[in-house]
Amino acid sequence: MALLKLENVHVSLEDGTEIVKGVDLEVDTNEVHAIMGPNGSGKSTLSNAIMGHPAYVITEGKILLDGDDVTEMGADERAQRGLFLAFQYPHAIPGVTVTSFLRAAINAVRKARNGGVENPIAIPEFRKELLAQMDRLKVSRELASRYLNDGFSGGEKKRVEILQMAMLKPRMAVLDETDSGLDIDALRVVAGGVKELIGPEMGALVITHYQRILDYITPDHVHVFVDGRIVKSGGADLAKELEADGYDPFIPATAGAEA
Repeated sequence: MALLKLENVHVSLEDGTEIVKGVDLEVDTNEVHAIMGPNGSGKSTLSNAIMGHPAYVITEGKILLDGDDVTEMGADERAQRGLFLAFQYPHAIPGVTVTSFLRAAINAVRKARNGGVENPIAIPEFRKELLAQMDRLKVSRELASRYLNDGFSGGEKKRVEILQMAMLKPRMAVLDETDSGLDIDALRVVAGGVKELIGPEMGALVITHYQRILDYITPDHVHVFVDGRIVKSGGADLAKELEADGYDPFIPATAGAEA
């Protein structure tokens, strides 16, 4: 069984509006799946539902992680099991430094994986790893002592998201339009950081509107997402087809299927 499996997942907002309308998907370690769709198609809703955001209600279907049903689990439990979400719009947390946040997150995961017994990372080990990853991702060391995302540029926020991923070493990373708002240099660094982590220990689900991040992270599978559904799947060439032709060819077919 694939590490992440979605079975007929339907997702609604708290007011009952259905956004995701039955998604089946399997993503394993050492794989990159890309979900591409127009704005408003429900891509971010799907990513938040996978992570367990309480504002999104799974009304039907289930989410399996490593064979276990996590549909009713909170976001913290999913994170402890190795699921990670990089936000499209990372939030600022005034009063909490990047260093404090990362160390607390790592220790929470270590505690969960140690049967609920505290198992904090040694400070010298943490500092060595943090500085190495910051240098690799071209994150200014000065950001380590600043409040998380508070006053950060768009590029700095996205690099710090990937820094979190590099430090936490999740088993499945969901990237929600990580490429939005990035210039070409920042995109290259962020994509390179993700690409280095994908392998036998981690898979990735890359959610994007544009093909450009896929110039740096070659997907094994591409899924076209329109009106809350996957309407077509294919290989990496499908992303180039979408870049050339847009999403319009898929919209009439979807609308007709709903009629």
